[in-house]
Amino acid sequence: MKRADGLAALLLLHACAGPQHPAPSDAAVTIPAGWRGGGGAGPVAADWWRGFHDPALDALVARALAGNLDLRIAVTRIERARAQLRGTAAVAQPSAALGATGGTSRSLNPFGIGVDQQRGQGELDLAYEVDLFGRLRQSTQAARDAWLASQDARDALRIVLIATVVEAYLNLRAADARLAIVRQTVEERRQERDLIGRRFHAGYASRLEDQQAEAALEAAARLVPSTLLARTVQEDALAQLLGIPPTDIVSAGEAVAGVPDVPAALPSEVVRQRPDIAAAERRLAAADHRLAAARAAFLPRLQLAGSAGGVASTVLADPVSLFALGGSVLAPLFQGGALRAGRDAAAARRDAAAYAYKAAVLQAFREVEDAMASVRYVTEETAAAQQQVAALEQAYRAARRRYQAGYASYLEQLDAERALLAGRLDASDLRFRRLAAIAGLNRSIGGGWTEAGAGGEGGTSRPAEKAIGGVSTPAAQAIDLATPPNS
Repeated sequence: MKRADGLAALLLLHACAGPQHPAPSDAAVTIPAGWRGGGGAGPVAADWWRGFHDPALDALVARALAGNLDLRIAVTRIERARAQLRGTAAVAQPSAALGATGGTSRSLNPFGIGVDQQRGQGELDLAYEVDLFGRLRQSTQAARDAWLASQDARDALRIVLIATVVEAYLNLRAADARLAIVRQTVEERRQERDLIGRRFHAGYASRLEDQQAEAALEAAARLVPSTLLARTVQEDALAQLLGIPPTDIVSAGEAVAGVPDVPAALPSEVVRQRPDIAAAERRLAAADHRLAAARAAFLPRLQLAGSAGGVASTVLADPVSLFALGGSVLAPLFQGGALRAGRDAAAARRDAAAYAYKAAVLQAFREVEDAMASVRYVTEETAAAQQQVAALEQAYRAARRRYQAGYASYLEQLDAERALLAGRLDASDLRFRRLAAIAGLNRSIGGGWTEAGAGGEGGTSRPAEKAIGGVSTPAAQAIDLATPPNS
């Protein structure tokens, strides 16, 4: 009968923890089987930027990974989370304290004679909370997941940093290519201006043609400063990414020779390969463990305590040894609704983490779809631009022959020159836009980051196929958030 009464009391206390707080059903994500426009053909390489075959770019990426300040800040966040984990885990361990007291007192005996007494006491106190219902264990696991999430966030920042360095470098090289085209055009128009000037002084060309040639030269020359400005801005952006003051870090060079493979990954693989999704998953797991700890706070706590020590005094012949051992059970009865408020707040944070996980997955899918579309359509546009340049070159040669033969005015040749310059600049820009699109696709897929590295310094894999707050997150199937939490 007493055992039944005890069990009933325990069940009553467990019921005080309240409802299970199932995760919101509308936070579910269904992973599509494939992409709308298909995928790439190459594997997802961890060092995909080396596909450009550019040693200068490789060196810049290495310097950015070593010196970027945002990355260093992310490392400090990892250290802070690690310290918080140690502090949380320490609460579940036994504690010990050593104390000592002493003093001198003077009193009068019945004969009125003063008696001095020296007294000293030493004591060792031990305390330990038995984690009957997992409150401390859940808190420790939450801190561990938060620590691992900080590592995933660091890895996500690394991927973004690499892609940003690559894109800034490509923009800089695009400015170099534009500058080469513009300077070549300036030289050609200077020669044309000199030729028409001689023809004008010889009476074979009009003043209008001479002025048009001069204006065409100046129109091309004015593009040089603006292109140099664009290059300087990109170089300064690179310097900031490297964590150094603005300076000349990249000399003018040839256009990028290599083109990385267009990577391919299924949506389910993207869920596993993106560290920002892994970080959101860790935060969801941490929020679920905090909710379980908040529910366990309604249940009794068993604490064990012990002490041992001794007392020595000048009035005692021998020291006195003291020893005590005991335990206590503390069950919350009334705290003004504080426990209920803490539990409800933890449930709300868990729901927010579930929505954040869904948002991270959907954001990843959108970025991959956009990047694939960008690669596909910019590639088509680049091919069309190259064909346009070929046609414009033929048109320019025809206009030049017609002018030299006297069948057309110089204005017709100038129009052909302007169209050819614009076409060459557009084709050059599109080539680098295509390279930047490939870089963006590598970033959106995860840049080679794999689940094997998701454990980070902790050495554990991400909880991809475990129930997290009632959130089952297997990467190859639908993500179901409708089941209740395991707490």
